[in-house]
Amino acid sequence: MSSSDVLNRFPRARLMSGATPIQRLDRIEQFLGERRRGVSIWAKRDDLMELGGGGNKLRKLEFLIGQAKSEGCDTVIAIGGVQSNFARLAAAACARTGLACELVLAQMVPRDSEIYQANGNVLLDHLFGARVHLLGKGDDASAFATGRASEIASSGGKAFVAVLGGSTPVGCLGYVDCAFEIATQSTNMGIEFDTIVIPNGSGGMHAGLVAGTIINGGDPSRISAHTVLSPADASALSTVEKINVVLGLLSTQERVERKDVKVGGTQLGGGYGIPTPEMVEAVRILGRSEGLLLDPVYGGKAFAGLLSDIESEVVKAGSNVLFLMTGGSPGLYAYADGLKGN
Repeated sequence: MSSSDVLNRFPRARLMSGATPIQRLDRIEQFLGERRRGVSIWAKRDDLMELGGGGNKLRKLEFLIGQAKSEGCDTVIAIGGVQSNFARLAAAACARTGLACELVLAQMVPRDSEIYQANGNVLLDHLFGARVHLLGKGDDASAFATGRASEIASSGGKAFVAVLGGSTPVGCLGYVDCAFEIATQSTNMGIEFDTIVIPNGSGGMHAGLVAGTIINGGDPSRISAHTVLSPADASALSTVEKINVVLGLLSTQERVERKDVKVGGTQLGGGYGIPTPEMVEAVRILGRSEGLLLDPVYGGKAFAGLLSDIESEVVKAGSNVLFLMTGGSPGLYAYADGLKGN
């Protein structure tokens, strides 16, 4: 079954020109030496997308923008944290597709420095032409977005409200498509990936990958996530719910249970967006060994989890591991004060 057979009935705004590459991380393998226990490490480069600085949220936005246009909307209101990659890419996607964009940015991380509040993704939000609503601590982002949608409607427009991370069932379709893409690349490369490692924030990427893997006849248990937003069990339960809704949306009777979904909590640290020593070390290791950038909120923590899982033998010796690089490198500039040093 091809992705087009499953997904063609859903409106879609094409924001990507093709599949993102998969590359082997040879230098990381050399760095780990005997500690890697024969594990082969690969990266799926979803950071390499042409629009808006790249990143995995573009996959979701293809379907969300498609939905917004099909509903006759002229404005997208996207909700996120201050340094939201989703908000940044929503602004870029709206610029590309001719929609107005408003961003409702909530204070989800206890960082009030000027570099965090105005640099990184926030700087790019403005450059892409979005109207940015930077909320105060404790403000209700959903209520604010709903209010703005009503104001736009009263002025004769129509707004589409994109929730946190774009992780609606429709948004998850972007990673159903990615699951098919990985399967095709795996076949073409002649490599079976035993484990696919990802971060889990709002859960949409995880849900889409599992749903797509199931529809394609693969084993969803090989997808292993590290939570960066919620405690592991809460994250897993939320993801299970999303997976089953997406499977229903795709008209299949398959369903998953909690035991089918792998979410680890060892890298969450103090919570969403709060740096950990392991994250900082993972960002530095990949930068210094491969010249690649991990973001400090998602990819950095997930890659730290991967390194830990290899050394603690959670990942089987001699297996093939695919790490999904989700992008978000503009966020590094907002965390400059915590990433400096040797």
